[in-house]
Amino acid sequence: MRENTAGGPAKGMSREDLLALPVAVDLETSNRALGLGRSKGYELAKRGAYPCKVLRLGNAYRVVTADLLDLLGLAA
Repeated sequence: MRENTAGGPAKGMSREDLLALPVAVDLETSNRALGLGRSKGYELAKRGAYPCKVLRLGNAYRVVTADLLDLLGLAA
């Protein structure tokens, strides 16, 4: 995990972290990749306004990593 200049963990994710993600990730991981806070990410997902496709599986939200990488300009 990257660290910020204050010595704590950085909020975002490195390119290497993003490319190592599994096929689908939880909303918290996607929020971190996009620099969104937890509340804002869940609010957007609930409204259907999240910046990439979100799957609702029971009570859980999942984001397809390929869609996330495409949004971030890292698609293969």
